[in-house]
Amino acid sequence: MSGLHSVATTFDHVDVLIVGAGISGIGLGCHLVMKQPGRTFAIVDRRDAIGGTWDLFRYPGIRSDADLHTFGFEFKPWTRDNAIADAHEILGYLNETIADYDLARRIHLGHKVIRADFSREQACWTVTLERSDGGQFDVTCTMLVSAAGYYDYGGGYTPHFDGREDFRGDIVHPQQWPEDLDYADKKVVIIGSGATAVTMLPVMAETAGHVTMLQRSPSYVLPIPRQDAIANRLRRLLPDRVAYAITRKININRQHLIYTLSKRYPGLMRRVIRSVNARALPEGYAVDTHFKPDYNPWDQRLCMVPDSDMFKAISRGAASVVTDRIVRFTERGVLLESGNELDADIIVTATGLNVVPFGKIDLHVDGQDVDLHDRVAYKSMMVSGVPNFAYLLGYTNNAWTLKVDLVADHLCRLLAHMDRRGYATVTPVSEPGIADTRPLLEMESGYLARAMHMLPRQGSDAPWVAHTKYSLDRSVLRSAPVDDPVLRFTESVVNSTAAPVEVAAR
Repeated sequence: MSGLHSVATTFDHVDVLIVGAGISGIGLGCHLVMKQPGRTFAIVDRRDAIGGTWDLFRYPGIRSDADLHTFGFEFKPWTRDNAIADAHEILGYLNETIADYDLARRIHLGHKVIRADFSREQACWTVTLERSDGGQFDVTCTMLVSAAGYYDYGGGYTPHFDGREDFRGDIVHPQQWPEDLDYADKKVVIIGSGATAVTMLPVMAETAGHVTMLQRSPSYVLPIPRQDAIANRLRRLLPDRVAYAITRKININRQHLIYTLSKRYPGLMRRVIRSVNARALPEGYAVDTHFKPDYNPWDQRLCMVPDSDMFKAISRGAASVVTDRIVRFTERGVLLESGNELDADIIVTATGLNVVPFGKIDLHVDGQDVDLHDRVAYKSMMVSGVPNFAYLLGYTNNAWTLKVDLVADHLCRLLAHMDRRGYATVTPVSEPGIADTRPLLEMESGYLARAMHMLPRQGSDAPWVAHTKYSLDRSVLRSAPVDDPVLRFTESVVNSTAAPVEVAAR
């Protein structure tokens, strides 16, 4: 995109440095433009393109698994027909947002954060950036914000498979998809049962000889319409912003209802989902073998399939699901514990992500390493004991951006509060030995379980709880005051000749 800063650019200081030029970083940038127009900020990203997830992943069918009326920004209506959108549609939306809010001049691509050091005496961060040409330079900022998500852009997760070196075909991971991979008329085995696998299967099945999804255990798969009939009709009758606001509220409430029913009445929801699956599959299909998980709905994320595309591919014989365990790879494919062997020309290891904390930023405060796992998350946006640092992590049980919008708004209000009071730093301070901490992201997904030892924890009481309910977060992050007894502020040295004084929130 023209106007974005490339490798050669440097800058010295900004009030807010945002790490990550994906949907979270772009969203926060827009909030700062709207609500903090006099504040300087920059967005840096290690990659040479904006969009994060939506540019990085190039596997067939890459799309959202939440509707764009909730996954889109609250302040910018989604006006395309598809509610479940492909990656290129989402990138188009993000590029429009960058143009609408004049963000291009603030985005610096090809800039990787190597280290970040906070000085309490100077009340600022010194951040070491490395350009993609290898050059390094330091920039200072008052507030450092991670908008880098929670997975490693360097590579996905692939478990060890015996015999991998014996297989004569291609083995690919969705996160490193080769642009020139030809799967037409080929036998493809996709290992995995999550969102990536169910997304790839129907698209690859259109031209492949046959596609088999090989899963160790089933996931919940729920068909949803690709287009939102209510949203599209409202757009024809009402102004875009009005139609978007109504659709957004309807869809938020519907998603929350499904999640609440799943948690409160898991047996009922299991039966409902099974009934939907059975109606979408051929008569006599082994639904309980391939689509009946041993956990309750929303203990792990539900997989959504637009317009039943996965079930349609299975029904016409272009794809199949096998539930079994892998013994080893062979020259011809995959040997299973049942004794069966799946022939394959291509094996896709859709086996998950590597989760990392806050884009792997190496954090230090006054020269001391920050061990994030020893910290407690504050209001899903800051970390105990770390001054002037915030992060953006969306929901795992709802549209990601719903939470990002709320946190970005709260952060802008907090910055305004600090300006009014003349504060230079803000630090959440947890009680010594805070009791009953638990994982920050409470889902049973394997990719999250592997990373919990690296992430901060959450407490059992406010403000240390990471809420999963949008309406509750909305009241806490948008409506409630930003000052809080657990926040410690220091006054700006500009406003006082004395050394910085720590004060509690008032």
